[in-house]
Amino acid sequence: MRTISILGATGSVGTSTLDLIRRERDDWRVVALTANCSATELAKLAIEFSAETAVVGDETCLPELREALAGTSIEASGGKQALCDASARPVDITVAAIVGCAGLAPVMAAIEQGGTIALANKEALVSAGEVMTAAVERHGATLLPVDSEHNAIFQCLQGNSIEDVRWITLTASGGPLRTLSAEQLETVTPEQAVAHPNWDMGAKISVDSATMMNKGLEFIEAYHLFPVGLDRLRIVVHPQSVIHSMVEYRDGSTLAQLGPSDMKVPIASCLAWPARMETGCEALDLAAIGELSFFNPDEVRFPATRLAREAAHHGGAAPAVLNAANEVAVAAFLAGQIAFTRIALSVETILNDTEIPSALTSLDDVLALDTMTRERTGALLERV
Repeated sequence: MRTISILGATGSVGTSTLDLIRRERDDWRVVALTANCSATELAKLAIEFSAETAVVGDETCLPELREALAGTSIEASGGKQALCDASARPVDITVAAIVGCAGLAPVMAAIEQGGTIALANKEALVSAGEVMTAAVERHGATLLPVDSEHNAIFQCLQGNSIEDVRWITLTASGGPLRTLSAEQLETVTPEQAVAHPNWDMGAKISVDSATMMNKGLEFIEAYHLFPVGLDRLRIVVHPQSVIHSMVEYRDGSTLAQLGPSDMKVPIASCLAWPARMETGCEALDLAAIGELSFFNPDEVRFPATRLAREAAHHGGAAPAVLNAANEVAVAAFLAGQIAFTRIALSVETILNDTEIPSALTSLDDVLALDTMTRERTGALLERV
């Protein structure tokens, strides 16, 4: 029986992970489940899977969690430190699926216990790439990528040498707004932006997909996961979301990973690695799909990929600034405070107006810069 902790158990990645565990219930022992709040839902999952501990990041939700777990032996706790304490429990695999910089410290705690981390938190490598990768090496941890694109690349690299790679190509669906004109994008509503045609994701990630920032963040993440250099990474729009990414080798061979648009596939790849497991997903029917199409990103209508690439080339703390500014701008858009097109524009303004440190040497440095950038972005948006 393998042990597992799931950070962000009530989100889309967390629930998909638990669906897979249900299929092979006798093979897994759940140690820790966490959520930001969602106390009642978290408690139900903790009881169903006989978790040792359940943790809410928002400490104000702890009384509700304790009440829901009353009469059980499941430990209930809340707050940032409790999240880190749960993440530090030794397990065979930790699924790190807390969205945003709130997941940085828990991911680091999981890394420091030296186990295997199935990483679904983009911000860990975008904002703290050098810090995180150094910690992985120092503590002998293993990072397995959960994002469908990075997991596809990981699979395509198996059995091959990274030195033989000519190109790594990240595919992007283009999101729900891909065909809209610049004028139409000005009036996009949050409901339109989160209505992804292929993937079932949370609101923040769905908006990032609509702006293409999600692919920009994945570009930076790929740089840290697969050391081929920025100039060998590229993005192509592939609306069908059947090919999840590709690796081209120096002999001209291109390996691609294909699969349904279901996060259970990359999650299962991590859970069973280096083996395979059943997911319950329907097999691809290529004849029914009919055709696969590819386009270059339009960085005039969707400048986020350009901003991310420029931040990656700038290096240092630029990706952390990019990520923090984007999180604040997306939240403002979802709250109806700014227009859709202001998201990328606000991020670019903050990047241009910030004196960016050349390096971040600790998690405390990352979090301090994150806080400062959020405050500056919030102040900027108040003036809009």
